[in-house]
Parts: sequence; structure tokens; C-alpha cells
Amino acid sequence: MESAEKKLASLGWSLPPAPKPVGLYKPVVIVGDLAYVSGHGPLKEDGSLMLGRVGDDLDVAGGQAAAKQTALAMLATLKSQLGSLDRVVRIVKTLGLVRCTDDFGQSPLVINGFSQVFVDLLGSDLGVGARSALGTNSLPNGMAVEVEAIFEIRPAT
Repeated sequence: MESAEKKLASLGWSLPPAPKPVGLYKPVVIVGDLAYVSGHGPLKEDGSLMLGRVGDDLDVAGGQAAAKQTALAMLATLKSQLGSLDRVVRIVKTLGLVRCTDDFGQSPLVINGFSQVFVDLLGSDLGVGARSALGTNSLPNGMAVEVEAIFEIRPAT
């Protein structure tokens, strides 16, 4: 299997700086071989967030782009906390929140933008885990998407 670090480079993706906590929490808590990653938003390389409400000023594709950027921000945190993305074995569980209008019912399609990153990086087996995708009327700072996830990891060498 190709290294996650090499696969990331081959996909041409660049990671934003690992976001700093903006509250009283840890970005990652490791328990045994599981890494619990706190909620992340669509942080861009310049430090700004992708903002908006899906169904209003963002369409599904715009929401998916925000979800993809959220995955890249989460990868930045994992790399910062673990030392290498090669320690990530698989994604176990994802909870995705989509800031959307009351009548928007396609939150799973939006969160596919997040999930596709892990399929591309880890493959169709290890890159797909259990998942929930929910719509909400508000997210911090008006960001379009927030996602938390649990990963199986390898021990540090």
C-alpha cells in the first residue's frame, strides 16, 4: 500500500496550517489505537474559513468543496499530532454537520466531499467508515461545514 504521505503529494493536495484550538478542548485525544479528532471546519491555507449556508449562498458543490477543505484541515491536525499521516490506518467514524437552510435535505451529499478525501487517500475499504451527516442552522463563525472523526492509528515508532 502506498504511503499516505506520498499519496497526498501525488494527489497535489496541500494542507493548511494545523488549526489551533479556539476553546477548552484538545484537537486530538489518543486512546489505545484510536485517535478522536475534535470538530474541524473548512480552514484554508491563508487561515480563513470557507463560510456560507448550503441552500442559500452555497450549492451542493460549494458545500462539498468546504467539506473537502475540512478534511484537509483535519489531515493537517493529524500530521501535526501524529508526526506522519502514515500512522493513520483507517477512518472509523465521522460526524459531519452542514450549515444549511431549513429545507435542505442533502447533507450526506455535502459530507461526501469530506469522505471522498479519505477514499482517495486510504482506498475504498480503509477510507470509508461509519458516518452521520446532519444539517444545522448554525456553526461557529458562520463556517459552512464542521466534521469530527475517529481514526484507527498505528503506534509511534
